[in-house]
Amino acid sequence: MNLNSILIGSEDPKPLVEYYTKLFGEPTWNDGGYTGWQIGAGGITVGPHSEVKGKNETPGRVIWNIESTEVKRDFDRLKEAGAKVEHDLYNPGEETEMWIATFSDPDGNFFQLVSPM
Repeated sequence: MNLNSILIGSEDPKPLVEYYTKLFGEPTWNDGGYTGWQIGAGGITVGPHSEVKGKNETPGRVIWNIESTEVKRDFDRLKEAGAKVEHDLYNPGEETEMWIATFSDPDGNFFQLVSPM
């Protein structure tokens, strides 16, 4: 098996499309109200979902990660592009070189930039 993408459902996907376009560039695909970006080997798609209303009230329940060998550089790039920072870069343990930063989108969904594990 191979996890290849996630779908972020929204009552109003237009602000999400604008937000993720600022961060990741022009979408890889846009069809039938669903817009997606290829990020490495995986992808994210945003689109309408009839069972989603308003903002995410529990954003820590599902957090998707983007792995980068240049976390500090990519953190600065995403921040300059307009990413909303929920938690600045931090090292989760003293004996590791891992770095993590947490961002949120206009619907309140969390995603993280992480060093390779």
